[in-house]
Amino acid sequence: MLTFEKVQTDADIAECAALAKEIWNQHFISILSQEQIDYMVSQFQSERALRRQMDMERYSYYFFTVDGRRVGYFGISPQKDKTMFLSKIYMKKAYRGNGYASKGFAFIQEQARALGCSKIWLTVNRYNEDSIAVYEHWGMKQSGVKTTEIGHGFIMDDYVYSYPLT
Repeated sequence: MLTFEKVQTDADIAECAALAKEIWNQHFISILSQEQIDYMVSQFQSERALRRQMDMERYSYYFFTVDGRRVGYFGISPQKDKTMFLSKIYMKKAYRGNGYASKGFAFIQEQARALGCSKIWLTVNRYNEDSIAVYEHWGMKQSGVKTTEIGHGFIMDDYVYSYPLT
């Protein structure tokens, strides 16, 4: 059975950061260098980074929990323009393809609607073809391109995808 558990305690944050490190090293190694993965996990997915996002940037994190096992996570952040930024949505490799992420996206839609958001949007690496296929399956549409320098000579070369809430 799938449930969504809010990340709240220091232990939860540590577990979420550990999941991030595991999943990023499973998924992104074919897209990014190990150096960039390590840097991005440290900057955006570490305990320190997750805590900062939760405390200062209005992020909420949730675990995908299947039969009591935490197998993935997602992070959302309501924006001042009444949109919902879907910052992160990651699942362990063994649990992909079971519809869990789609159920998570339905949960995210509920959260966004409850806050009066007009759309959900995200950024995705241009070469992350598997994730792009999932987002398009959900009805998301490419709405832009975004290139961001993130330090240490690394860039994020992304598409922006959005989903209108009606």
